[in-house]
Amino acid sequence: MTKTIKDRIAFLRPVAQRGLFTQIKRGLEKEGLRTTPTGNLAQTGHPKALGSALTHPYITTDYSEALLEFITPASSKLTETLEFLKDLHAFSYRHLGDDVIWPASMPCRLQGNESIPIAQYGSSNSGTMKTVYRHGLSWRYGRIMQSIAGLHYNFSLPEQLWPALLHLKYPERDANDAAVLQDFISEQYFALIRNFRRYSWLLVYLFGASPAIDKSFVEGKEHPLDELDTDTLFLPYATSLRMSGLGYQNNVQSSLKICFNSLDNYVNTLTHAIQTPYKPYEDLGVKVDGQYRQLNTNILQIENEYYSDIRPKRVTQSGERPSEALTDRGVEYIEVRCIDLNPFEAVGVTEPQARFIDTFLLFCLLENSAQIPNDECVMQEENHNDIVNRGRLPGLMLQTPEGTVSREAWSHELFDRLQPVAELLDSSGDRAEHQAALNAFRPLIDQPQLTPSAQVLEGIKRSGSFTEFAQQQANQQAEVLRTAPINKAREALFSQLSESSIRQQADLEDADQVDFDTFLANYMAAQNKAVAG
Repeated sequence: MTKTIKDRIAFLRPVAQRGLFTQIKRGLEKEGLRTTPTGNLAQTGHPKALGSALTHPYITTDYSEALLEFITPASSKLTETLEFLKDLHAFSYRHLGDDVIWPASMPCRLQGNESIPIAQYGSSNSGTMKTVYRHGLSWRYGRIMQSIAGLHYNFSLPEQLWPALLHLKYPERDANDAAVLQDFISEQYFALIRNFRRYSWLLVYLFGASPAIDKSFVEGKEHPLDELDTDTLFLPYATSLRMSGLGYQNNVQSSLKICFNSLDNYVNTLTHAIQTPYKPYEDLGVKVDGQYRQLNTNILQIENEYYSDIRPKRVTQSGERPSEALTDRGVEYIEVRCIDLNPFEAVGVTEPQARFIDTFLLFCLLENSAQIPNDECVMQEENHNDIVNRGRLPGLMLQTPEGTVSREAWSHELFDRLQPVAELLDSSGDRAEHQAALNAFRPLIDQPQLTPSAQVLEGIKRSGSFTEFAQQQANQQAEVLRTAPINKAREALFSQLSESSIRQQADLEDADQVDFDTFLANYMAAQNKAVAG
């Protein structure tokens, strides 16, 4: 007999009441551009007082020297995770001088491609490789696309959950067999991912906060945007231009048709991309006039180049490719990548947002999840495009395998289906935090003017331009964070890590035994061998 989400919730309720879901773990990765007080991209290097961007575990850079990235450890206590993120901001502000952290996903005023300084990681081979990889992104996609910021939400379910679900779905299988259990865990995370791709348009509608951009982002390029003011372009019903064709989208990658129907299919498609040359990248060359332009000429230089709104993940060991780790040890957690920075919140995300995301992801796991045929893939892409570009349009029609449905009707249906999941998550405590999150966001369905994207547009109109709006938010947040109290133990830890990370980088540089040419050749040979094996 086929089990339904209602069956799974009923089955899990007793263990949920004993606190099972308080063991959900989350980690946050939050990016933010360093900008000057006048709203321009900072041209200075990563502040030395923040340590080495190569080796610091919590404070690093993403694409650019000016693109800070704050990383929290995985924790089962959401409030502690958010406090850790706040303390990272507050500690960093002690060392930023006049610079502020841009609060929006879409960047500040830019002065062309070359105004975005590529991140530097020192002279070690591993540091040089990170910088060369970013040069490859510059040659392939341009630096402007890489100046976009977002929030990555890492999510893993409690270990105790999996044997129970395995017994419910496959009572004949042995949950004490580690290999059997890990295969089941990977299978279930991919089921979650498939449902996420079906329904993630709802997250983009509710939390999208990038309906407008500074004109400099598309200077000299064709675009579909309207003029809001002399410095700002927008779409009147857009939710997340960051997730649109203007943002992290790429025609070469979209042709890959990455398949999430199984771990093997996913790994095989990525493996094909990192070993298949692409003629336009071959034309760029790898090393030209003594300078590296990219790591190789393949569709993807490395697996991290693949852009997706969600990824299956496993912590890698030294020298291990992400797909190797997945193949050898299975999926450990998932990384949600479609969340815009909330410009009204100093750390980019609120606790109710996180509670809603937890509810949504558990729903995606517990709901039945059929494999996705090609025609449904196309349907999902079209729904995504409609939501990011005109998601607040009243009566917007979205596609389902059963036919079209209005965005409002489908949203209410999903909220109704999320309700028992929120109740399950709240069943071990006396505070109905997940249900409160649903109640807080449900009004946004029929009142799109309450969504972050609509509120951003209102703020832009009041301020005079996108840049003025974001700068005002940045300055207000900086004023609070510069004097915000920091957990004393964390402050001491951050200071110690800043110093020790610089020593670690120096040790790596001293330990190199071969030049970078040899190092890169060895790395690519090992990658190809792993792929062939």
